[in-house]
Amino acid sequence: MDEKDEKELKDDSQDVRHSENESADDSKDTETLESTSEEVSETSELDEKQNELNEMTDRYYRLQAELANIRKRNQRDREDLQRYSSQSLAKELLPAFDNIERALTIEVDTEAGENLKKGIEMVMNSLLQAFEKEGIEIIDPLGKPFDPNFHEAYTQVPANEGQESNEVAQVFEKGFKLHDRVLRAAKVSVTL
Repeated sequence: MDEKDEKELKDDSQDVRHSENESADDSKDTETLESTSEEVSETSELDEKQNELNEMTDRYYRLQAELANIRKRNQRDREDLQRYSSQSLAKELLPAFDNIERALTIEVDTEAGENLKKGIEMVMNSLLQAFEKEGIEIIDPLGKPFDPNFHEAYTQVPANEGQESNEVAQVFEKGFKLHDRVLRAAKVSVTL
């Protein structure tokens, strides 16, 4: 072989090696691209799963809070039911209380009438004790400022000497409240 042939052969082998290197580089680039796209795909899947987990965790905490609120509301409802259990009975007894109170205002002049009146007073005292035991209070606002939460104004009257405007001048019917609930507003007249 002459020098020229040797040189061509060398050049050809270098070309082959160069082309092999290029092809290896191309395959490395392709592998790198594939692995990068796989990593990106895995990362996006991981992010997606993390978002789903966050949503589920948030939903779980919200449900826990809702259950706690339901329990508290049920407990409060049970306490209110127990606390105000005598409300309907008390409302039914209020007219009887009014009648007993009216009976006590009657003037009597005989011994039998006095005894009857004492018996009615005993019934009234028993009724008041039962009311107190159940948490029922009388609203008797005579001389106090008018409060629409507890009083119902029937009439307005001019203020007398020593009275201020918007003051309860007369009570037509006493009011009642059970703990903090008004069973019946006091029916009153209010000064101008």
